[in-house]
Amino acid sequence: MGGASSKAARRLPKDMSSRTGARAPASPHPAPSAPRTHAPLASEFKSEEIQRDAQDPQFMAKLNSLGPVKVDHHMKDFRAAGNMNSILNTRRQADSEASSPRQPRNHLLAPSLSELLEERKHVSSQAQLEQLAARYNLDVEKLESVARFVNAVGVDERNPIVVQAEHGEEKVFKV
Repeated sequence: MGGASSKAARRLPKDMSSRTGARAPASPHPAPSAPRTHAPLASEFKSEEIQRDAQDPQFMAKLNSLGPVKVDHHMKDFRAAGNMNSILNTRRQADSEASSPRQPRNHLLAPSLSELLEERKHVSSQAQLEQLAARYNLDVEKLESVARFVNAVGVDERNPIVVQAEHGEEKVFKV
């Protein structure tokens, strides 16, 4: 808080610190260096270095102290390929359902779901519920499961709320 005049002025150092080194301008082109030779990563024959390493007594002692490899057979199998196949199959199925003229069973768009849930409010018997589910191509169990967690917003047109605006305008809200 407060104005700039009440704050201490920032002071920068006047001399160069010993920690900062002299900066040389960067050359636009790096100097050519001798071609690098890399050691081969694999070979068909064992080299002398590999033979010497195999005869190292300290290395063998450390390997023996580690003991045999312990494999945990209770680990779950990780099958990334299987997961990817199921993803691709699901996408393929969704694409074929989207391109077919017939609506797939138990699939609704949001506006249709809203209409269905609104109509469900006026159902009075199990037979009417089954007819409603059949008309929307749904299983009755699926409809009941969705209706347990989702509700449609209803608009009651019998009791509108009228609000007077500043200039005498009336706004009508249906709740």
